Amino acid sequence: MENKKENIVQEKSFAFALQIIKLSKFLMNKKKEFVISKQVLRSDTAVGALIREAEHAQSKADFIHKMNIALKEANETDYWIELLYQSNEIDINAYHSIQPDIQELIKLLVSIVKTSKERQ
Repeated sequence: MENKKENIVQEKSFAFALQIIKLSKFLMNKKKEFVISKQVLRSDTAVGALIREAEHAQSKADFIHKMNIALKEANETDYWIELLYQSNEIDINAYHSIQPDIQELIKLLVSIVKTSKERQ
């Protein structure tokens, strides 16, 4: 069951990273917003990279550690998205198109970390 979750979280994190790359390009090219766009891009792409790293973790503890850091990065991404919305850098449509996806990723990561800790 855990392998299936890992695949789902990998797929969803990769798809979401593609969305954030497009958003970041839009923010830089159209809105001339360079600071937060780079922050959200950095934090979000770290999520998928950490999930991929966890695939080859050296131990269960290493797996949990990497997934926990991925969770922290996902939470940071959520913060930047909220900030972009509240500062009117993205409109309500853009916000509603990406907010559910980051929330889903956070929930998946919380579940994986919690389950992994219980099984350790």
